[in-house]
Amino acid sequence: MNIISSRLLYGGAAAAIALNALPASAAKKAKQPQTRPNILYIMCDDMGYGDLGCYGQKYISTPNIDSLARQGIRFTQAYAGSPVSAPSRASLMTGQHSGHCEVRGNKEYWSPKDTVMYGNNIDFAVVGQHPYDPDHVILPEIMKDNGYTTGMFGKWAGGYEGSVSTPDKRGVDEFYGYICQFQAHLYYPNFLNRYSKSAGDTAVVRVVMDENIKYPMFGDDYFKRTQYSADMIHEQAMQWLDRQSADQPFFGLLTYTLPHAELAQPNDSLLAGYKRKFFNDRTWGGQEGSRYNPSVHTHAQFAAMISRLDAYVGEIMAKLDEKGLADNTIVVFTSDNGPHEEGGADPTFFGRDGKLKGLKRSCHEGGIRVPFIVRWGDKIKTPGENDSQIVFYDVMPTVCEILGTDMKKYANKKKAVDYFDGISFAPILTGKGDLRRHDFLFWEFNETDQMAVRQGDWKLIVKRGKPELYNLAEDIHEDNNIAASHPEKVAELVAIARSQHTPNPHFSVTLP
Repeated sequence: MNIISSRLLYGGAAAAIALNALPASAAKKAKQPQTRPNILYIMCDDMGYGDLGCYGQKYISTPNIDSLARQGIRFTQAYAGSPVSAPSRASLMTGQHSGHCEVRGNKEYWSPKDTVMYGNNIDFAVVGQHPYDPDHVILPEIMKDNGYTTGMFGKWAGGYEGSVSTPDKRGVDEFYGYICQFQAHLYYPNFLNRYSKSAGDTAVVRVVMDENIKYPMFGDDYFKRTQYSADMIHEQAMQWLDRQSADQPFFGLLTYTLPHAELAQPNDSLLAGYKRKFFNDRTWGGQEGSRYNPSVHTHAQFAAMISRLDAYVGEIMAKLDEKGLADNTIVVFTSDNGPHEEGGADPTFFGRDGKLKGLKRSCHEGGIRVPFIVRWGDKIKTPGENDSQIVFYDVMPTVCEILGTDMKKYANKKKAVDYFDGISFAPILTGKGDLRRHDFLFWEFNETDQMAVRQGDWKLIVKRGKPELYNLAEDIHEDNNIAASHPEKVAELVAIARSQHTPNPHFSVTLP
């Protein structure tokens, strides 16, 4: 047993001892099953709308996620918070759109001047993205306030190491994965990050991958590394899930890095099967500065990464069934943004945009429309396909409604306005209550200087200050810019875009 797992297990044993020390009446009360639902939010990285069998993918096998979709609701007009990782995750965490949220891009904090050595490998001394606003509540903090155990496994991207916003400071009991999404470009990294309250950690620490650092980060010898982060993160998530019970509600954020580039994974039977399927495959030469190693069999690598993720989902559902928790657990599966083409990935080959225009970093539909599946046992009133327009910043109000808590109480009164932009879609899940619909959806993204507003079937995209207008009912691929023939609608949506943008010293866009 390694040191990490023994410490985690010791934390579980300590909790059991503490329970035994309670008075008999208190212990009896603690053991009574609770009825609040557990929540597992599974979010993968850069999976396109069309990457799953249940969304039309023909080349990649995803039986477990497809089964999840059959048992629950498969949303066909669900949207990420942004067309890239950090701000999309921020939208989920804060309940804010990217015109109000503190994090609006992948701004990173690391410097080539500040480095450390892992074996013969040079790495950054500090890593991570721009931090969440510490004066605005995030989702794990709400869950903790409502008595939930919280765990997060995968990518954080909500603040650099040592910043005001790391998992230990933001309501997460157990974390294992990458603080920095740039570090996550390596699937065989020099280190991962951990925070374990049960193990006695007082802050996020680095866990050195001793077997990996024997070999360089780039080149042929890189593939002699053996500690594959995706499997390690999933193993820690499963150990955490195995420690949960019906006596205590839990909230898990499983933010897996698959299928983000680099295209790398163990050379096992899963990969071998796709190598046989795509025998006339491509190679890619690598990009050292971005930490993308060369890849052969790029189509097989990508497809196997999706199927590996699908296998993780199958193991999660099997564990919930084994522990008798499946019926009282809300399981969400989604992606943080649209498909990528980094590291040799080939979205055209797989039809990964699902017939939508645009990739990651674009506010066209392909960059922001994502798969979104919700399973909740027999609590789902109407399983099947649902075309309601929902977005990541709707998750926070949805969770609050399910928990029976008023989200308004989490507004920070020190702020002139503490924005919460979402609308609960709980009535879609339960069939109870009245469903409110968005007057509009909003995105802005500084790195490609884009803004977007969706209002019904109308879609405004602003590129470097220039508006484009599309009617998605007639033009789902956004091929025909009809701004010139609908000036009044353009003016209406431009006014919305301008009203939703609040200035931010770290991120800027060109207003229309």
